[in-house]
Amino acid sequence: MENGKQPLLSARQDDETPNQTAATSLLATFNADESDIGPINGVRDFYKEFIVESKKLWYLAGPAIFTSLCQYSLGAITQVFAGHVGTLELAAVSVENSVIAGFSFGVMLGMGSALETLCGQAFGAGQLDMLGVYMQRSWVILTSTAVLLSFLYIFSARLLKLIGQTEAISAEAGMFAVWMLPQLFAYAVNFPLAKFLQAQSKIMVMAVIAAVVLVLHTVFSWLLMLKLGWGLVGAAVVLNASWVLIDLAQLLYIFSGTCGRAWTGFSWKAFQSLWGFVKLSLASAVMLCLEVWYFMALILFAGYLKNAEVSVDALSICMNILGWTVMVAFGFNAAISVRVSNELGATHPRTAKFAVVVVVISSFLIGLLLSAILIIFRKQYPSLFSDSEEVEELVDELTPLLAFCIVINNVQPVLSGVAIGAGWQAFVAWVNIACYYVFGVPLGLILGYKLGLGVKVTCTMLMPVEGKVTNHRSAVKRFSCLWPCSFDAFINFRGSGVECYQGQLSKHAYSSGWSIEPTGIKR
Repeated sequence: MENGKQPLLSARQDDETPNQTAATSLLATFNADESDIGPINGVRDFYKEFIVESKKLWYLAGPAIFTSLCQYSLGAITQVFAGHVGTLELAAVSVENSVIAGFSFGVMLGMGSALETLCGQAFGAGQLDMLGVYMQRSWVILTSTAVLLSFLYIFSARLLKLIGQTEAISAEAGMFAVWMLPQLFAYAVNFPLAKFLQAQSKIMVMAVIAAVVLVLHTVFSWLLMLKLGWGLVGAAVVLNASWVLIDLAQLLYIFSGTCGRAWTGFSWKAFQSLWGFVKLSLASAVMLCLEVWYFMALILFAGYLKNAEVSVDALSICMNILGWTVMVAFGFNAAISVRVSNELGATHPRTAKFAVVVVVISSFLIGLLLSAILIIFRKQYPSLFSDSEEVEELVDELTPLLAFCIVINNVQPVLSGVAIGAGWQAFVAWVNIACYYVFGVPLGLILGYKLGLGVKVTCTMLMPVEGKVTNHRSAVKRFSCLWPCSFDAFINFRGSGVECYQGQLSKHAYSSGWSIEPTGIKR
C-alpha cells in the first residue's frame, strides 16, 4: 500500500504477466512434494502421525487459547459478580456486554483486521520499519471508528427501549454503557497492539500480561462490587481499568526497545493510504461481525420473552459458559489456519488434510469432555453466576442443550480456521449469513415465540454448523501456479513464514514451497 503498490496479489492483464504461460505449465505437472506424509496404512501409522501433528498444533494453539481465555474472562467475571449484586444488574451487564459492547467489538476488531495481513507481509518481506507505521495507521482508523460508535453508547438506553427491551433493563444497561466508553477507546488501542505483537510471534508476552490483569481484575471486582457495595459503578471502574492496563503494559513493552526496528517512533506516514487500509479488512470484518452480532441478537430475543430478566440472565450464563469453552476452539482456529497455509505452501496436500483431521478430532474430544463435566455439575455451577433460584433452575434445564452446543461449537470455529488458512474468508462470510441469519434466526423465532418454547429454543440457536469438503490438492495448485493471482486464490499465510507482499510471493529461509516472482517461477 506504500507508493501506490497494492499489498495483495491481484489480477492483471496478459501484457503485464509474461510468466503466465510458465505458471500454467507448472500447474499441469503439479505433484505433491516428496517430504509430504505418505499414505496412512493402519492404526499404527495413524497414531504415529497423529502424535506428531498434535504437537505442532498445540505449540501454536496453547498460548493463543490461554490469552483468549484470559481476555474473555474479564467481561465474564464482571457478569459473575453482577449476578451476585442482583438479577437486574446481571441483565444490564449482559445486555451491555453482549449487545452494545458486542456490536462495537465486532466492528472494531473487523476494522483492525487489515493489520493481520499488512504486518505479516511487512515482517515476511523484512520491512520491519513498516510494522510500526501500520500499527499507527490502524490506531487512526480505529480511534475514528470509536468516536462514531460512542454515539451508540450515549443513546443506548433509548435504542434498547426502541427495539423492545423492558424499561428497567434499558435504563440500567444504558447507564452502564455510558460508563463503559473508556473500554471502547481501549479497544481502539489494543487491537492494533495485539496484531503488531502477533506478527512478531511475541505471543507469550501477551499471555503473561493478560494473566496478571485477569488476577487483578478478579480481586478488585470482588472488592469494589461486593465488599464495598459499588455495584455497577465498581464493575465499570474495574473493567475499564483492566483494558487500559493491558494497553499500557503492551505499550511499555513496545516502547522499551524490545521490538527493534519494528518500532522506530511515531510517523506522519500513519495518515497516508487510509482508505486502502480500510478496504483491505472488509472480508474478514464481515465474517467476524456476522458471528458477533448473531450472539448479540440472541440476548435481544431473550429480552422479548416473558419474565425477561430471568430469561436474559439464564441465557447470558449459558453464553458465558459457551464462550469460555469456545476459546479452546478459537485457539485451534488460529493454529489450523497456520498449519493448513504452511502445508499448502510447502506443497504438502496430504499433510494439510491430515492436520484438519487431527484438529477436528482433538477439538471434538475436548468438547465432549467439557460437556460431560458440565452435566455432572449441572446442579452446582449455576450458583456461581446468580443467587436467584429461578435463574438457577432455568440454567439447570438448559444444561443438556448447552452441553450439545459446546460439542458443536467446538468444531465449527475449527472449520472456519481451515477456510481462513486456505484464503476463503468471503466463502465463510456467505456460510455465516446462511447458517446464522437465513436458517438459525427465523427458525428460532418461530419455535420460540409462535410455539412457545421460549429460551430453550434461543439456547439451541447457539448451534449453527458450517462445513466444506475441501480439496487441498486443488488449493495448492491454485495457490502455487498462477501469476498473476486473483484475490480468491490468495492464501493468507498469517505468521507462517510465507507472505505475499506488493504482488510477490517469496520463499523465506524458514519455510519451504514455491517461490513466485515477476522474474520467473522456481522451486
